[in-house]
Amino acid sequence: MTPQQPRLISRLGKPLVFIASLLPLVWLCWLIRQGQLGANPVETLSHHSGDWSLRFLLLTLAVTPLRRLTGWNRLQQFRRMLGLFTFFYVCLHFGVYLIFDQFFDLRAIIEDVAQRPYITVGFAGWLLLIPLAVTSTHTMIKRLGRNWQRLHRLVYVIGALGVLHYLWLVKADLTEPLVYAGVLAVLLGYRLWWWTRSARIARSIR
Repeated sequence: MTPQQPRLISRLGKPLVFIASLLPLVWLCWLIRQGQLGANPVETLSHHSGDWSLRFLLLTLAVTPLRRLTGWNRLQQFRRMLGLFTFFYVCLHFGVYLIFDQFFDLRAIIEDVAQRPYITVGFAGWLLLIPLAVTSTHTMIKRLGRNWQRLHRLVYVIGALGVLHYLWLVKADLTEPLVYAGVLAVLLGYRLWWWTRSARIARSIR
């Protein structure tokens, strides 16, 4: 690999990831334009946006393990973008619920959050994502210092809430939500192993 190639990959990587991250939205817009949302358009919109919310969340969580396993540190530059797209698709998912399912009926939404567990955990996950999105800028990273990393560990809780939201939503075939749960378990299990290993090495050095 020539010295120019890593620079080219770095320069083209973010635009390519950005375009790829918009493809689910483009596909959804195409379905709407073609009138192919099925017999229950609101359910299709909700499931499509919800599925991609969880996928982007898992992709975001996968960046650090992949970087450590492959040694390709440039992967880290995509984590913030993937995290922001996670927030974007979660907001789209919530927007479908707010506009087309509840028609901005605040009382109905409050009752739904209080009475339906899968709505409760989904809403909690969306609320927890807001401070992570707000503090994703370089300025906020510098301002918060070490507290930034502590705050962004909420993503592990959000991941668990997202999977739980899906598991409680599905009434029949649990295959897909269980696959997501398995991927999340592997990603969190790797982090637990890494932290344990790093703490053991630090103790041995001392």
